[in-house]
Amino acid sequence: MISPGMLLSERYEIIDRVGSGGMADVYKARDQRLNRFVAIKILKPEYSNDAKFVSKFRGEAQSVAGLSHPNVVNVYDVGEDDDLYYIVMELVEGITLKRFIEKKGRLDVKEAIGIGVQIAQGMQAAHDNSIIHRDIKPQNIIISKEGKVKVTDFGIAKAATSNTITSNAMGSVHYISPEQARGGYSDEKSDIYSLGVTMYEMLSGKVPFEGDSTVTVALAHIQEEATPLDKIDPEIPHSLSKIVMKCMQKKPDMRYMTASALIADLKRALIEPDGDYVVISDVVDDSPTIIMDKNEVDQLKKSAILAEKDRTVQPENEEEESDDDAIDPKLERILKICSGVVAVIIVLVVILLIGKVAGWWGGGSNKKPTPTSTADASADPQSSAAALGKVAVPDLVNHTLEEAEKMLDEAGLKYQLKPVESEEDANTVTDQEPKSGEEVEEGTRVTIYYSQESSGITIPDVTNKSLEDATSQLESSNLTVKGTTEKYSDIVAKGKVCGTDPVVGSSVAKGTAVTLIISKGPENDMVRVPNLVKKSLEVARERLADVGLEAPDEPTYVYSDTVQKGYVVSQSKKSGTKVEVGTVIEFTVSLGSKHKATEKPAATPTTEPKYKYTGSLTISANPFDYEDEAPASIKLVLEQDGKSKTAWSGTLSYSDFPRKFSVEGYSDNNGKITLYKDGVEVGGPYNVEFKKERQ
Repeated sequence: MISPGMLLSERYEIIDRVGSGGMADVYKARDQRLNRFVAIKILKPEYSNDAKFVSKFRGEAQSVAGLSHPNVVNVYDVGEDDDLYYIVMELVEGITLKRFIEKKGRLDVKEAIGIGVQIAQGMQAAHDNSIIHRDIKPQNIIISKEGKVKVTDFGIAKAATSNTITSNAMGSVHYISPEQARGGYSDEKSDIYSLGVTMYEMLSGKVPFEGDSTVTVALAHIQEEATPLDKIDPEIPHSLSKIVMKCMQKKPDMRYMTASALIADLKRALIEPDGDYVVISDVVDDSPTIIMDKNEVDQLKKSAILAEKDRTVQPENEEEESDDDAIDPKLERILKICSGVVAVIIVLVVILLIGKVAGWWGGGSNKKPTPTSTADASADPQSSAAALGKVAVPDLVNHTLEEAEKMLDEAGLKYQLKPVESEEDANTVTDQEPKSGEEVEEGTRVTIYYSQESSGITIPDVTNKSLEDATSQLESSNLTVKGTTEKYSDIVAKGKVCGTDPVVGSSVAKGTAVTLIISKGPENDMVRVPNLVKKSLEVARERLADVGLEAPDEPTYVYSDTVQKGYVVSQSKKSGTKVEVGTVIEFTVSLGSKHKATEKPAATPTTEPKYKYTGSLTISANPFDYEDEAPASIKLVLEQDGKSKTAWSGTLSYSDFPRKFSVEGYSDNNGKITLYKDGVEVGGPYNVEFKKERQ
């Protein structure tokens, strides 16, 4: 009997049960060795003596243990204690996508695309490791409190390199692919089909196929076509509707070949919602259409009924849905050899056609390469990454944590740290995301996975704190302060902590002495203007804020044939020029090519509705210490949907607080506001709710 306070393997203290599935229960626990909360999936007692179930349970752990990706729930450990088999996983505090959809009814287009991209990124990481999830559905997607989307429950995942054709169609019937419903071979494109169904539900608020039984729904996946999303809701962009329909094609070869190709089109849908760039290939199949006769349908129904009788009833749990019924039809027939040969020929023909159009085989050098295609965006050899202000992610693996942070600083990239258990020396980078060589925008945050000391003590971030507060925080972390040094800093106020030695995030032994680096303020109160040209508007604002400079409330917009729409064309101060802290740097932003703009009929009015998202908050905590304190520059920075911007700025004094602020956001999702006084963080983050208003 599992109960709170129980200790597994003399390490994991059970706190409470948080969920239950068909084979296992999930508990919240504390890892006493690393002093962190984790989720532990424990195989139910009735299955512990069943070798088949134990093997399947271990297979789940082996499937995901090698995965390390921000959009996949990490697996930390797997073990056994007194006939209890368990998997230790990352604890994600949040809500399932299923609950999120039920709560909102249907999701906003941008919101659905953002979630879909993150799910696809997690799938791609699994597929790159030869793992097929085979049970993608909203119930297996968790949205954390920070808005990060995580794919979980690889309970029926299977290595993609296996050549075995499954005899059971596994997974939730409302999201199952046609080939799984038939009991056929599952591959990466089966996950893409299930993601298509999930996106269909996000955008419409309902699954594409309903029925009175699992058999009815399964047959619908095999034989029926879903109603296009833009027919259900005209406000859903045509391009997005086609993307979802391409994912849900009955024939796997007509879907996206890879998750990365799907991601490329989803991102393009944000820029070109009315574009006609989604191509659903009409695959020619010389073999006759296979129609299930009455005997085959009866056999499918019989198999499903038997499966329902044998299925173990799951205990009640708020995370489990009543429509999670699974079907388990027997394999009706072995795939015909000739069909397999035809499928291979079709794939080769498609590759040859795509290669001919893209110029892979030569003869196409006189044609201008297409900027974006439905295939993987990296297939374009004339990448415009450099023209869009992108940089290559440096190779951080096997470097020390300090070296890695310095390399990212030099590349203009940010980072976040994630300690992992490893046999490598402490503070050695074991992995990174994005990977080495990938082209990303300047300012992108790179996740550094690094080996941790057995003590599990890491140097906390004490930036912008006073010497006393920083010392207190270090001592509370079982560390000591051996002294201080000083250096100039353009972004941390004079007298505040601007760094540590060893660097923040370093994994060290208990009692390690740390040197605090104190800011001397900007050198001569001057900072260098960063390069903004060919950076996105959001990145430009962020780069200015990072060095204590201000962006204009509204930039100037101009047409440009050389700079992509939404990116900076020019700036008022040349990059590298030294200016006073707080200086406003004006810049112009591209409206795209004027030639392309004039090609559209000038008299055609736009019917697309425009919205704005407004929110308000009252800040009661006064950022000023006393009434006679001089007025200071106050700035509110909004973090929402993975983006940030200055939501309000101005000069205020002690008497202005408490004060109510009105801010405009990116969407109607909740956001967080941080308050800065003279460039130093002094308040927040504060939660802000936004309302959608039609303009």
